[in-house]
Amino acid sequence: MKKLIAIACASAILISLGGCAGMSNRDKNTAAGAGIGGVAGAVLTGGSGIGTVGGAAVGGVIGNQIGK
Repeated sequence: MKKLIAIACASAILISLGGCAGMSNRDKNTAAGAGIGGVAGAVLTGGSGIGTVGGAAVGGVIGNQIGK
């Protein structure tokens, strides 16, 4: 069940990235990094909410720095 929720959240994040047409390149990288980090955090921690949020936060920071 936790994996299903993680997949649903990841899908929602990826679909919402389609609305990023007006965003700067840095904003897009931040959002993509947060999405990928959230999925990675969920997978690595077995669907833990804390792992998912932590992964999203770390991914967002990395994406933001890459977008400079």
